[in-house]
Amino acid sequence: MENRSNGESKEYVLKMAKEHDVKFIRLWFTDILGILKSFAITVEELEGALGQGMGFDGSSIQGFARIDESDMVAMPDPDTFQLLPWRPRVHHAVARMFCDIQRPGGELFEGDPRYVLKRNLKRAADMGYTFYVGPELEYFYFQDSKGTQGLDEGGYFDMTPLDVATDLRRETVLTLEEMGIAVEYSHHEVAASQHEIDMR
Repeated sequence: MENRSNGESKEYVLKMAKEHDVKFIRLWFTDILGILKSFAITVEELEGALGQGMGFDGSSIQGFARIDESDMVAMPDPDTFQLLPWRPRVHHAVARMFCDIQRPGGELFEGDPRYVLKRNLKRAADMGYTFYVGPELEYFYFQDSKGTQGLDEGGYFDMTPLDVATDLRRETVLTLEEMGIAVEYSHHEVAASQHEIDMR
């Protein structure tokens, strides 16, 4: 959605939601520890959310606000609208948008990691620098959600046999690319069942 004004981006989101029969939109942001937070709105709330944002209790989010100043607003960024490929695509599709966190008066919240990154990128640019940022995901695959038994015994850069972990990492990369997230490389990490994906 490059080269669109904010108004054009909002109209594009509303159009895409209608064309793809989107029913739910997950609004995403992170706390100060980088933990992804999410809540869903229905498509009927989308236009209002794009205009005024969606309020929530910031005192319940790690590092956001004290109980006496708990009101926060999640303002969706229409340029981050994306259908979720692992959800139904035909009927009642699900999309997501990242949010900027604001105080009720519209002031950007200084503890929002997304705002911290934007401020620092601007600061570097003002000093004449170009600054590139790319997340590196390191994680473990486990046999199930009830325990910590791994799926492989590989080590750093090991070419493990074609097993469940290798297939899962492949599917993870393909899903990221389907969401428009470029992946530079992926590999087995140091510990057993530990994997890494580096985004461009």
